[in-house]
Amino acid sequence: MQRIINFILSYRNAFLYCFLMVIALVMTIRSHSYHQSKFFNSSKWISGNVYGTAANISSYFGLREENARLVAENEELRKLLFNQNEQISANPLDSTVLDFEVISADIIKNSIASPRNYLTINKGAQDGIATDMGVITTKGILGIVENTSSKFATVQSVLNTKSNINAKIKNSDYFGSLTWDVNDYNVVQLVDIPRLVPLVVGDTIVTGAMSSIFPENIPIGVIKKYDLDTSRSFYHIDVELFNDMSNIKNVYLIINKNKEEIQELEAITEDE
Repeated sequence: MQRIINFILSYRNAFLYCFLMVIALVMTIRSHSYHQSKFFNSSKWISGNVYGTAANISSYFGLREENARLVAENEELRKLLFNQNEQISANPLDSTVLDFEVISADIIKNSIASPRNYLTINKGAQDGIATDMGVITTKGILGIVENTSSKFATVQSVLNTKSNINAKIKNSDYFGSLTWDVNDYNVVQLVDIPRLVPLVVGDTIVTGAMSSIFPENIPIGVIKKYDLDTSRSFYHIDVELFNDMSNIKNVYLIINKNKEEIQELEAITEDE
């Protein structure tokens, strides 16, 4: 207590000056309309900035909840999109008529510098994740689930020399195989497109219909350049990915509910 008293006594002149200045300001503002308007305008500006800053801080801390809501909404929209050819309009909530289900997840590890790149996601077998599920983002394909544990799964990235995904030129039936030559983490290669196909730099490449993993027409990228392998009469096409493979967080896993039936039928056919 004595320290507080000593502090006040030491700075009594400063406190007296501040006190008198406040009284003078109040009297000046109350006696002149011009000063009143300036004071109230200034106070509104200060309070507006304070409230604006508080709102921005509140919005920032609410981003996680908003992002989770948007991811869940996208999950439902993509489910409807992938099943648009099915008769789901009568009852969109009836999962028995759907060919594809969609599960959202987050990436917790990503690599782009290895010849065989993988990603790790935060959902696994207990969430319904299984091997050979397609993985996409809001911009395009990302890879295929390779292994799962109870809570996590690893995804073989399209930036993997083992990756081989059916792809085609948009709005056509010409398809080939999507591979990666390890030269650029934003560019993959489309091979086995015949030389008779008319190509244009900038054409969009999408997933083909010859896969039981991805639905048809999921975006992949655009043609960056191409050349002709004269020994085989096929194009070698560089495809610039829509995804920025170094900056990915939210993903969606695609469950083809007919995959096992298709694979069993194909296996029987091959054995005949």
